[in-house]
Amino acid sequence: MFHTLIMAGGSGTRLWPLSRKDMPKQALRLLGERTMFQVTVERLGALIPPERVHVVTNAQMAALFRDQTPAVPAENFIIEPSARDSGPAAALGIARILRKDPDAIIAILSADHHIADVEGFLAALRRAQQAATKGYIVTLGITPTSPSTGFGYIERGEALAGLDPAPGAPVVYHALGFAEKPSAAIAQAYLAGGRHAWNAGMFILRGAVGWGEFVRQQPALATSIGAAVAAYGTPAYDVKLAEAWAAAPRKSIDFAIMEGARNVAVIPVDIGWSDIGNWAALLEVLSADKNGNVVVGDHLGRDTENSLVRSTNRLIVTIGVNNLVIVDTPDALLIAPVDRVHEVRDMVEKLKAEGRTEYL
Repeated sequence: MFHTLIMAGGSGTRLWPLSRKDMPKQALRLLGERTMFQVTVERLGALIPPERVHVVTNAQMAALFRDQTPAVPAENFIIEPSARDSGPAAALGIARILRKDPDAIIAILSADHHIADVEGFLAALRRAQQAATKGYIVTLGITPTSPSTGFGYIERGEALAGLDPAPGAPVVYHALGFAEKPSAAIAQAYLAGGRHAWNAGMFILRGAVGWGEFVRQQPALATSIGAAVAAYGTPAYDVKLAEAWAAAPRKSIDFAIMEGARNVAVIPVDIGWSDIGNWAALLEVLSADKNGNVVVGDHLGRDTENSLVRSTNRLIVTIGVNNLVIVDTPDALLIAPVDRVHEVRDMVEKLKAEGRTEYL
């Protein structure tokens, strides 16, 4: 059956000061009345029922997410002992799902992505499911809208043969390889060539195939996590998982298995995707007023254009400003030009280095 493994353990530091350790991006209502996590689960509803939704996160966030999505069984929230990047988290999630369904097809997705074209997304997942049943690891590649240097890329080759004919269905291609975040010149060449897509970290695979890649490429991790999951339901599980986690490498799923995986395929998609990677990305996704402003909360402005203004509990007044991000919270205020919000993460690291943990 078709399952999803939602990766929900990120910290979202680039959306500070709203996103914090105890309330990260995926738990926030950034795009409306529902949190990013709730929207992620709900958009899958036409394809994957709640009982086949699995979530990897930490214990604190699991309690919050359980309240937000009560239809998802409590045992489907898979607790990682600490942050070890997406590689170990994916290995644990795959192993837990396989324990319940050895024939599972799994869509590994993020909890904090925005997708405007939900029907197009679901159509791509259905097509990816077909390819995954034949043993392929399928990634959804985002059709680039600019020569971005902020994403990794995946190059496509020839179309995959042997899938059931489906008029109008997304085309599945052999993947020729992954590329790390490129220089501006290389990104421009990728855009002009038309054969590269952004790697959004969305992977669809047979659970057994994904686990086989962990066994082949990360044997120590697979052995220790396999031993822990074999003890699931007994007191030994937590002990063995803690031991496995202590030795687990900090690797993304891309570095852990995807870049060296066999039989990788890609479906190029244009689905209005955004990882909401910083405040500028959020400004692009939200509907702006006639002056190009996105305002959340109490704001009074004059000659204010192309800005994001977000107030938690007090009035913000702006006069003669352009291309600014202003985010006010009870204990911290961010003011930055739109084209420099990528530096927010650096400032969070500076706060951490100075021991000012009350702001994290």
